[in-house]
Amino acid sequence: MTDQSNDFDFGMQAAPVHHNEGSHTLDFPKIDHDDTVVLLDNADKQAALNSLMEQIMNVQSVSGDETVLANMVEKFLKNLDYLETKRHGDTVVASTNFGKSQRVILCGHLDTVPIIGNFPPHWLAPGDARIRPDVARTHAGERIMWGRGAVDMKGSDAVMLYLAAVLNAPERVSYDITYVFYDHEEVEGSKNGLRKVIAAHPDWIQGDFAIIGEPTDTGIEGGCNGTMRFDVVLHGTAAHSARAWMGHNAIHDAAEVLNRLNQYEAQTIAVDGLEYREGLNATMISGGSGTNVIPEECRVHINYRFAPNKTLQEAKALMFGPDCEAQMGNGEHMVTGGVFQGFNIEMKDESESARPGLDAPLARSLAALVKGRTGTDPVAKLGWTDVARFSELGIPAVNLGAGSPLLAHKHDEQLPESDLLRMAQILEDWLR
Repeated sequence: MTDQSNDFDFGMQAAPVHHNEGSHTLDFPKIDHDDTVVLLDNADKQAALNSLMEQIMNVQSVSGDETVLANMVEKFLKNLDYLETKRHGDTVVASTNFGKSQRVILCGHLDTVPIIGNFPPHWLAPGDARIRPDVARTHAGERIMWGRGAVDMKGSDAVMLYLAAVLNAPERVSYDITYVFYDHEEVEGSKNGLRKVIAAHPDWIQGDFAIIGEPTDTGIEGGCNGTMRFDVVLHGTAAHSARAWMGHNAIHDAAEVLNRLNQYEAQTIAVDGLEYREGLNATMISGGSGTNVIPEECRVHINYRFAPNKTLQEAKALMFGPDCEAQMGNGEHMVTGGVFQGFNIEMKDESESARPGLDAPLARSLAALVKGRTGTDPVAKLGWTDVARFSELGIPAVNLGAGSPLLAHKHDEQLPESDLLRMAQILEDWLR
């Protein structure tokens, strides 16, 4: 991480995008948090949102490297004296205490997946060849923010920071609000900052409804698929490849694993009116110790995405049979049933699914507003998100964020600036 300024301001004017090349200061004029804030016209709101977006985009925050951005977010929120701001690791939690009868949690992760030639960020002017054709068709004449994290999910983070600044008095909101900016969402669940805060400070994460800012094109995506990752471990016997009959080739044994994956028919399952598509896929394969050595081990890494009609244990039973004792951290186990019967497996990651939760009154009111603004009904979230953590806590939650979910993690990740304004307008009006 290069040297960077550890603060940023809520600005009224957009500025050129700075890059992470040496030390720099992000200098945006502040605004007074008085009655004029809520009277901003759309042009000023857009400029303020763009300002925040630029600043957080300019900070690399790949999972494990979120500290600089967390410092900036913490300082920004602590400057808002109507918020009670706390920090655990690189997760920052800020709450209003206006005495409202209900509390809404707005939750966004600070980390991104690794950079693949898509940093530093850029504003792309209309007509720029780097704008994706599908984005250009639906957002003609707009500037587009290009770069790692634009969609997943710094656009939504910028909106939440904006809301923290403007929803600054009890007469301006119908609910108390808790803002959560957390680290390590894009990696294994054991590192997840939200999980750690819930474990260490459960009183910080209490509320009646939660919104996760995952990219949804500012629609609502309900619930989420569960996920588990595991290795199928194949054991052989090493030998010189010139005398292969003296050994046993573990890589060759992987053919049967791949055959079972090819034969598996993924299902689409309706849960509470939303359709969740499952998936079972090999995502990595490794094995061998030398170019002239018969490999004694091969690992096929598999990811199973399961619909919220199943618990984690039911999903495991489908893959491994009801008697398999494989758990996180307890090594290899022989599979006695299910899809991978007869193989050894080792668990690597697991997370529960979450049902849609759209029957909650706050979810229904938000869905009605979104329908009126965008014309879209709720759909299923096919990936895993932290709505599952809120589901386990008994807090209804939905996904709603800026940007297309189809562009998350892509090398040409890009966000139209109007998505920031639309998300901000929807949430600002609903929270009021």
